[in-house]
Amino acid sequence: MNILILPIAEKQLRKLPGDIAKVILAKIYSVRDNPLSYIERLKGGSMWKLRIGDYRAILVISTKDSIINVIKIGHRKNIYKKL
Repeated sequence: MNILILPIAEKQLRKLPGDIAKVILAKIYSVRDNPLSYIERLKGGSMWKLRIGDYRAILVISTKDSIINVIKIGHRKNIYKKL
């Protein structure tokens, strides 16, 4: 699957410390081949979450187009606000 990081998520990623950002990107790209075994669906919607330690990536997956859209990236205590 192709991975598309939206500009908002890219901005949130740039605000994080460099070592954490590298771990997050490595994890996102490592689930490219089989994402459904690593992610969980969020309640009440079509979004999914990927757990990366204390951080989360909110995703929207299009199986038809074979694209993973990264919507938000952030700490688990703040990521679910304003979804």
